Amino acid sequence: MAQEGQQHPISMYLWIWGLLFVLSALSYTVDYLAFQGILRWSLILLFMFLKAGLIVAVFMHMMWERLAIVYAVLVPPLVILVLIALMALEGDYIFAVRETFFSSWQNFFTIAEHH
Repeated sequence: MAQEGQQHPISMYLWIWGLLFVLSALSYTVDYLAFQGILRWSLILLFMFLKAGLIVAVFMHMMWERLAIVYAVLVPPLVILVLIALMALEGDYIFAVRETFFSSWQNFFTIAEHH
């Protein structure tokens, strides 16, 4: 006889739904209270990652999966985020180098003529 899949109590899903509702309300409160700057974006990203984590863990049943599957799903996006961060840092570095060395390049010929 085949065994049916594991059943989780509906109360757990209702609690997670309520928690998602609260996190969404907090995210909207950040806009309502007109937070600005790094605080605003830090809070919005924090609430976004918490909601995404809850959805992946509970509604996509990752909490009950084997560790190999969890790694197969979660590690590639994390690696992509690290690579994006490295590219952004390198882009800033390249911009700074070009600004430093090529900003005075326009005046190169006028300086050379005066010497």
